Amino acid sequence: MLAQTHPHRASDATLSDCKSWSTFVGKTIVVLPLQHAVTDRGARTFDVELVVVQRPDNGNTERDQIAARLLMPELLIEDADLRVQELHVDTGRYRLSDGVHAFGLRVLYRGQDPAKPYFAETLRLFAYDRKTIRPVLDELVLRRDSGRWDLSCHGRFEEMRSQFGVRPPAARSSDAWAELTVRRITLVRNMVLDAAGDCQELAEPPSYSTVTLKARNGRYEIPPALRAP
Repeated sequence: MLAQTHPHRASDATLSDCKSWSTFVGKTIVVLPLQHAVTDRGARTFDVELVVVQRPDNGNTERDQIAARLLMPELLIEDADLRVQELHVDTGRYRLSDGVHAFGLRVLYRGQDPAKPYFAETLRLFAYDRKTIRPVLDELVLRRDSGRWDLSCHGRFEEMRSQFGVRPPAARSSDAWAELTVRRITLVRNMVLDAAGDCQELAEPPSYSTVTLKARNGRYEIPPALRAP
């Protein structure tokens, strides 16, 4: 696919992904990370292209046709402490409106500083209408593990997990859009030395939150607290 779409660009094969899309017969979604810059500390910048491929009924891969594509310049930018670890196509049943189906792009990030461990999984959604791909949900954090410690004992660690759901539109109008629900639980652990000099874990009570995202002009707005990474 890279040779067909970008014959003169380099792609990281370890980050590329593809997946059949059962919502549409014979279609496959491909994600191509196109690297175009690397800092002296190894941080990379990627353009990302999403491609919907139509495979003929006889399954002949040599006759695959591009049904739609979207190139997003500099979508992923690493820094000295944060690296892109994996990209995954998400073909969950994201039916957002009458005739509007979406697919997801999940990105896994990992931090490089042992004293500040960090991991995050994010989700973007893209609508496909048989001719074009367009973004409908910007990068949303679904999972995050973060912390800061002295590499011995003392520190604070936070784990956040989310349940992401699609609530069908209440109205039966062709322009009514589904609501997206994000239910979160956050767990915090504090590590301290006790009087005997032993490292002890002190867990705080879990906190819960629910956020509902509503579409406006065909896109979902994300509050700052849910943005990534």
